Amino acid sequence: MTENASRFPLFVDLTGRRCVIVGGGAIAARRAAVLARFGAAVTIVAPAWTGDVPSVDWQARPYAPGDLKGAFLAVAATNDRLVNRQVGEEARALGIPVTVADRREECTFFFPAVCEGGGVTAGLVSRNGADHHRAAEAARAVRQALEGLD
Repeated sequence: MTENASRFPLFVDLTGRRCVIVGGGAIAARRAAVLARFGAAVTIVAPAWTGDVPSVDWQARPYAPGDLKGAFLAVAATNDRLVNRQVGEEARALGIPVTVADRREECTFFFPAVCEGGGVTAGLVSRNGADHHRAAEAARAVRQALEGLD
């Protein structure tokens, strides 16, 4: 990705599309909840899963090459740099959009803060995907504005 480039926001229908999340911690749980809320068929690949998303398919094992076959998009959200890198490499080789939680330069997309209300959906991300605090502040403001539309 080009450093400091603006990103084009893209909204897609995830209904029934296989989205693979490698990792079972807090970040993976948040990503799974959002993807499931938008109708994705979420698969979690992780030895342990801390999430509370009943509709996911949890594969209780470590990531293995080939786990992304047939995926529409992928999320690498483990606490293991090597695994995250492998997931990113596999996804890019297969042409699958991937977000890598610990390395923005390995992402082909940034997972946005999602805000909904009044029949409107907004996705926010900082300009270069690095300033999560700024994106979180913006998301709080947008959520508050959208709540006023209900």
